[in-house]
Amino acid sequence: MFSEVWAKIIASILSFFMLIFGFGNQGNQEQDPPQTPEQEISEIKNVIYLIGDGMGFNHLEKTKKERNITLTMETFEFKGSSMTRSMDSKVTDSAAGATALACGVRTDNGAVGVYSTDKDSKESYPKNLTELCMEKGMLTGVITTDQTSGATPAGFSAHSSSRSNTEDITNDQFASGINLIWGRANGVATSSMAQSSGYEYITTYDQMMALDEGSYSFGQFTNSLWKLNQSDSKNPNLQQMAVKAVDILDDTEEGFFLMIEGAHIDKHSHNNYSESMTEALAEFDKTIEAMLEYAKADGETMVIITADHETGGITLENDAYVYTSSGHTAADVPVFVYGTDEIIKEEEVLNNYEIPIRIAYALGFEESEFPFEVKVN
Repeated sequence: MFSEVWAKIIASILSFFMLIFGFGNQGNQEQDPPQTPEQEISEIKNVIYLIGDGMGFNHLEKTKKERNITLTMETFEFKGSSMTRSMDSKVTDSAAGATALACGVRTDNGAVGVYSTDKDSKESYPKNLTELCMEKGMLTGVITTDQTSGATPAGFSAHSSSRSNTEDITNDQFASGINLIWGRANGVATSSMAQSSGYEYITTYDQMMALDEGSYSFGQFTNSLWKLNQSDSKNPNLQQMAVKAVDILDDTEEGFFLMIEGAHIDKHSHNNYSESMTEALAEFDKTIEAMLEYAKADGETMVIITADHETGGITLENDAYVYTSSGHTAADVPVFVYGTDEIIKEEEVLNNYEIPIRIAYALGFEESEFPFEVKVN
């Protein structure tokens, strides 16, 4: 189906040049301006949810200034910001941040996909967006440059009292029914575990590219996935994973939900590695560019970009953007949206947990359906 989308892109380009050079026009009468793909968005069917871990507003400014580039994400029509605290702290970690962005509820730092009041329970937990979309018959995917059991992917695919419970999170992921979960190997997931759970176990770029539409796969790649230009031919970068994921998931009339995490904006900011951070952010933006191109041609896809928190306390000093911390901060983070005005208004400031709730409503779910407490007898 992805080829059909590229056919639409080519047709749009041809139509544009026909209008520019006057083919088909009668005389010199004034013409209405051609519709852009943005104006052709109809009912939303697909969701592409991109999370730049640790990405604050000044990470964008630092990257633009030091790499002399523009960012596709800043071209999105709807722009605002998000407040990122957790239930037990003004400064959230990635686990609580992911839970808010996935489940529509806040929890304590360190916990993923569980309530702060009942973190150890497997009998009562908040449903995440991935699970909600699966109930509607949508295909689903979770991809990251982090380990597959990292805090952000775990928030969209597992329920555990601690982000450190790698085995527990991995078992939840294999039992989840999510179509694809890809990222770095975590040392726990094995080929036999994947096979017994109905997943194809992949470890290379070529294996990823050979996957069919609608397939089930668990990716355990072994090298850096955040590079702007991947020098390791055996491993994909984030953009390549995202494009292939859409190709696989675009296989049903019910639509798809895909979460994409650029984890290394955060990881390099913890170490104040400016060059590596800006490279990881530039690659994240290339991924956004590819997803936006797909969404414009498809006409039924919304793209949402945000972050779980800011990392590094980047500030402007003497005309340079510099790190002032090696940890997370309470700074607000960006929210950019394409394809719908139901997520955020211009310059609106949301609580982090409001974003998935608005995504669910934009997909047509009722207030009684999300946020929702799952109770297992």
